[in-house]
Amino acid sequence: MYIPKYYKENDIQEIKSFMLKHQFVTIITNDGVKPIATHVPINIHEKNRALYITGHCAKNNDQWRLLKQSSNVLIIFQGPHAYISSTWYEKEDVPTWNYQSIHVYGNSRLLSESELIEDLTYLLNKYEGHRDNGATWDNMSGNTRKQINGIIGFEIEIKEIQAAYKLSQTRNDKDKNNIISKLKESGDHLDVAIAKIMNRE
Repeated sequence: MYIPKYYKENDIQEIKSFMLKHQFVTIITNDGVKPIATHVPINIHEKNRALYITGHCAKNNDQWRLLKQSSNVLIIFQGPHAYISSTWYEKEDVPTWNYQSIHVYGNSRLLSESELIEDLTYLLNKYEGHRDNGATWDNMSGNTRKQINGIIGFEIEIKEIQAAYKLSQTRNDKDKNNIISKLKESGDHLDVAIAKIMNRE
């Protein structure tokens, strides 16, 4: 990913925090002819100072075959984004777009059935554990659990991280404050989200 130096994020703790907040990702591999992409929820784990991504996809999704043992799998974490009008600047310039995006590259392998159950248990507890009688693995019937036969689990060890935070860093304070104000005024949830990030709210 091309990242101008002004927009490159290097703080690994900030990067980890962003990834943990945006765990619905796009996974991209190449079958030798064209790129293949899948959009999936994932888990993030840290083991022995290394970061790992785990998840699953449908068995009918041929991409799992490319995840059996691949290097340089691309995973994209996308945050909020917003159009920035140049009419919000003090001096004439071109419009642009503000956004946060992280690309990670890593090596993949498939999970065993026991590893997949462990990962599903973790995922379901994360999103259902706080609910009364939530749809956790332990609360599911044996018949529902059998649907595990229709999915394939994977793990990706992260080897490289590229983080771009384009948040009007090159604008002066007056421009930045005006951009934040205009984004908040729009009422669009993505505009407001970017404004809050720019304003460190």
